[in-house]
Amino acid sequence: MPRFSVIVPVYRVEAFLTECLESVLTQSWADFELIAVDDRSPDGCGGILDRAAEQDGRIRVVHLAENVGLGRARNAGLEQATGDYVLFLDSDDTLTPGLLAAVEDRLNDCADPEVLVYDYARSYWDGRVVRSSSAPVFARRGPDVFDLDQRPDLLELLMVVWNKAYRRSYIEEQGLTFPAGYYEDTPWTFPAMLAARRITMLDRVGVHYRQREGGGNILATATRRHFDVFDQYDLVFAFLDRRQDLARWRAVVYGRMLHHLNTVISKPGRIPPGDRREYFRRAARHCARLRPAGYRSTPGSGGVRAELLSRGRYLTYQSVRALARTRHAAARAARRLRPTPAAGGSQALSQGREPLH
Repeated sequence: MPRFSVIVPVYRVEAFLTECLESVLTQSWADFELIAVDDRSPDGCGGILDRAAEQDGRIRVVHLAENVGLGRARNAGLEQATGDYVLFLDSDDTLTPGLLAAVEDRLNDCADPEVLVYDYARSYWDGRVVRSSSAPVFARRGPDVFDLDQRPDLLELLMVVWNKAYRRSYIEEQGLTFPAGYYEDTPWTFPAMLAARRITMLDRVGVHYRQREGGGNILATATRRHFDVFDQYDLVFAFLDRRQDLARWRAVVYGRMLHHLNTVISKPGRIPPGDRREYFRRAARHCARLRPAGYRSTPGSGGVRAELLSRGRYLTYQSVRALARTRHAAARAARRLRPTPAAGGSQALSQGREPLH
């Protein structure tokens, strides 16, 4: 039985797949299996996987008979996993050198917790690598092993599945699976984090999250499938309904949901223009049904927009957003007009790029 199962769902990433696989196969910690799931990719990905498996016995390839989508492809990989811990990696992203060894050391130091969380960096087509804005959360002092009552700030991290290592017995105990549709990470990550009794963190960039030139991320595609976000949060709240011992988290999760719904509608190129009003109507019905008693919206302009969205106030939301854009543009213009400080001043120091760990 290997220590780690690294599950890589594969679809239309022929240009990036070899780099992704190599980032796993060249890890200094070699006790892993790489389970690559060919989600009926129409390009040459299946052949790349088969050739790689012929050369390295740690690779197992699952060829699906039909395209099932990212979540269900991960489920197919999970069915094959035998490792103590499971990591997920998207097939256009890469693991950073030495990650698995660092994860192993941390797991040993912390007596095999249920979940280990590490950071990521965005890797741009022009060569820039920028650590996530969540780096201060990882640097914050606290107990080595904890639950969310001790570190509720973890729910402010990007709710993705691929920046964590999960103990496989914990996955089975909780019955965690991925649903179909967009935003499939949501009903996995919230239950996984909320139910965990023993979590640890690794203050290290573990994944380079590829940012493709001109987009290419499926979530940047204008389609009604972004409406799936409502169904995914229904699954999260259904989990909370079953777990009355976690009822205290409903208001927090509701607030994170509002933030997420606002992100979906505010990001350009997601909701088709002709469907934006319907999205607001759907959000109003959804939020009215799930809103916890006594919930108070977060302060600031973002909180105002999220509250307007939850009430279905489309026109007011658009006006507030336009005003915020105007103010932002004015502030940016004012900064450009300020005199440049002398070299070596405090401002120059503050602009130094944060080092990657």
